Amino acid sequence: MTVEQQELPALPVTFRPTRTRAVLLSVGTVMFVVITAVAFALDKLGPGERISFVLTALLFFGVLALLSRPKVVADELGVTVVNLTRSRRLEWAEILRVNLRPGDPWVFLDLSDGMSLPVLGIQPGVARRHAIRDARALRLLAESRGTGTDNG
Repeated sequence: MTVEQQELPALPVTFRPTRTRAVLLSVGTVMFVVITAVAFALDKLGPGERISFVLTALLFFGVLALLSRPKVVADELGVTVVNLTRSRRLEWAEILRVNLRPGDPWVFLDLSDGMSLPVLGIQPGVARRHAIRDARALRLLAESRGTGTDNG
């Protein structure tokens, strides 16, 4: 089936591991509430110790929120890949291939500069079918808008 025969997603579109994100943010919120409640429930703790409990809870929540950050935003001009601590903007022509091979932890983009960019926003860990569908959609977009080719 050619790119023209397959249905392209409407732009702009955002790809992200929604189940993983929901779990991480839910666990982070519950941990914050529980640790903060424990800090105020223990009578023998002083103000400094309570503050350290709350700051530790904030740290846990911050790490889990950071882990929930990855996404891929595709629009008419290109793709923005948001990973844990970095974002990168790519034009469609820079993406040569979208790869999600068996055993890969996430999608990789082969780029025109010879580099391979991990795309943590599409990861098959928790929702494999969802990740495969998103990888195919991103591949179709890259093939129709740039010089991308199919591989995996």
